[in-house]
Amino acid sequence: MNQEIFINKAKASGIIALDLLDYKPTTEIVELDIKDHLFMGMIVKEKDFKESIAAVDFSVYNDKAVGIICSTDAIIPPWAYMLLMEKLSPYAVHVDLNNAEAILLDLWKRRLTYADLKCYKNQKVVVRAQAGHDPALYLLAAGLLKPLVKSLMYGEIGLPKVIFKQ
Repeated sequence: MNQEIFINKAKASGIIALDLLDYKPTTEIVELDIKDHLFMGMIVKEKDFKESIAAVDFSVYNDKAVGIICSTDAIIPPWAYMLLMEKLSPYAVHVDLNNAEAILLDLWKRRLTYADLKCYKNQKVVVRAQAGHDPALYLLAAGLLKPLVKSLMYGEIGLPKVIFKQ
């Protein structure tokens, strides 16, 4: 019987992959809509606002990232945001004045920025292609990896698109 030896060319190439999904935050992200605490959904009346906020059980935001939004076109004074932060700070792991999608991207970029990427030093690295990832993640990955790697690619190990070679 004739035995053929198969060589995995992708493995033999020495290319290693960086998968951005490995840095995706796992923290649950929720939105808190200020509109629910406004008079007629549009006006900040200090006494009513403070009473409405005091009635909220902020423990439901425990270990979550909270995006503070206002789904109406109301003008919110800065002290109202400060009051919300004071109430959320014992519980939430992250609070920002943004929607959940923007907060996810911000946290994802933060995790990637602070990741230990030393294992990619002087390596041939491909950043895996994923449909739906925000291009800002690829921009950040390229900026972080370029000073470290021997070559930077995009796509998959078997058929990468070369971005940079030393």
